[in-house]
Amino acid sequence: MECAFGGFSEEQFQKACDELQQFGRVGNDWELLMEHEGFKIYRRLDEQTGLYAYKVFGILDDCPPAVLADIYMDLDYRKQWDQYVKELYENEYNGETVVYWQVKYPFPMSNRDYIYIRQRRDLDMDGQKIHVVLAQSTSVPQIPERSGVIRVNQYKQSLVIKSDGKKGSKVFMYYFDNPGGQIPSWLINWVAKSQRRTTWNAQRALLWFSVNPNPP
Repeated sequence: MECAFGGFSEEQFQKACDELQQFGRVGNDWELLMEHEGFKIYRRLDEQTGLYAYKVFGILDDCPPAVLADIYMDLDYRKQWDQYVKELYENEYNGETVVYWQVKYPFPMSNRDYIYIRQRRDLDMDGQKIHVVLAQSTSVPQIPERSGVIRVNQYKQSLVIKSDGKKGSKVFMYYFDNPGGQIPSWLINWVAKSQRRTTWNAQRALLWFSVNPNPP
């Protein structure tokens, strides 16, 4: 699931926009995992890895779209509120901006790190501004794997935001992550499901998903 240098295609941005336009209409292969305060989380089993991909639809009624998109893109701000960040920065390699992200995992598990490209576009569709952010893992020879840290090579995320017609934001997010290592897939899926049922806060859904790949 690594993305080649050169970024994302127009088709990929359009596909993400279409998800928000359909808003909650998913195929029969997607299972409704949770619904709370206007947010719905769906999941679908990835047969190859035994892990789930997730789709999230909802409305954040107190956050304007442009502000929400800016917050999501701000890595320095994220380091202030995200207790799981060990290291996070952007750098340019071969003309492409790449994000390096190391996530703290509880003992005795090893930390995970990600190398991914991320692109944002603010599109105009029928007179309405739509903010789209796409991210996907890539490989950069200048950032070799580190001893004691497991490199995550399967990571993909899409985020689409537009106005809810009032003062808030209508949001779609897709997320898939394979943390690798020796953690059984059934354990990752079970923990993720149980935690989301007991700690879910719809007003924090967007940031929660962006900070916790299959969180413990």
